Amino acid sequence: QVQLVESGGGLVQAGGSLRLACVASGSIFRLNAMGWYRQAPGKQRELVADITSGGSTNYGDSVKGRFTISRDNVKNTVYLQMNSLKPEDTAVYYCNANYVDSNWYMYNSWGQGTQVTVSS
Repeated sequence: QVQLVESGGGLVQAGGSLRLACVASGSIFRLNAMGWYRQAPGKQRELVADITSGGSTNYGDSVKGRFTISRDNVKNTVYLQMNSLKPEDTAVYYCNANYVDSNWYMYNSWGQGTQVTVSS
């Protein structure tokens, strides 16, 4: 079993910054793409950003230029630096990881989510 544990959410004023972190732990043979998704009340879950094991990144249109995703492959950790936050960024942010376990099976897992609230 692999666990994804997020941290760093909270309440911030518009224009402020937050940094999220997600640590993957367990029987990981290879950690592939990792990413962040978010879901606001009454809306579908959407991609915020993802990053391959080689460092290639992809961002949702609404966060381009404001958010930066990065990862530490030694620590099995993915980060999301969020700057210039807006009230519409308010959502539960979920970490996602694609990985191969020690039995060579591929999985896609989700973290439990961390709340980000941006006040106007």
